[in-house]
Amino acid sequence: MSILKKPDLADPKLRAKLAKGMGHNYYGEPAWPNDLLYIFPVCILGTISCCIGLGVLEPTPLGEKADPFATPLEILPEWYFFPTFNLLRVIPNKLLGVFSMAAVPIGLITVPFIENVNKFQNPFRRPLASLVFLVGTFAAFWLGIGATMPITQALTLGFF
Repeated sequence: MSILKKPDLADPKLRAKLAKGMGHNYYGEPAWPNDLLYIFPVCILGTISCCIGLGVLEPTPLGEKADPFATPLEILPEWYFFPTFNLLRVIPNKLLGVFSMAAVPIGLITVPFIENVNKFQNPFRRPLASLVFLVGTFAAFWLGIGATMPITQALTLGFF
């Protein structure tokens, strides 16, 4: 059961606000067509116009032209591939490295099945899922930072 509080339309202060167009969504005015037909397209077109305007006024500078005959000393992937790149770098057997990369999504897929019996959403009441998340996040950050270091320090980060 929900309690719905209806406004007193006989109230002169409320009628003055409504006459000025104030407080419309709180007093029962429907979203269609007022918001969805008139306000949302203005916001969407305004956002698109701002993005296009900024793109035209300040275009992205292009760097130096690519030279196919000059290989950089250290080739790094995009930042979100750093952990898997580091795994491929430090594991001597490349097939084992590929299997370790495949273990990441397989491990993430198994978590809902392991925690399927737990009906709680609170992370403190789901210790296994919370532990998997924390260990995975720590490992991803550790391997990601190690990908930017020389291969001798890729796993130890220079601490050990």
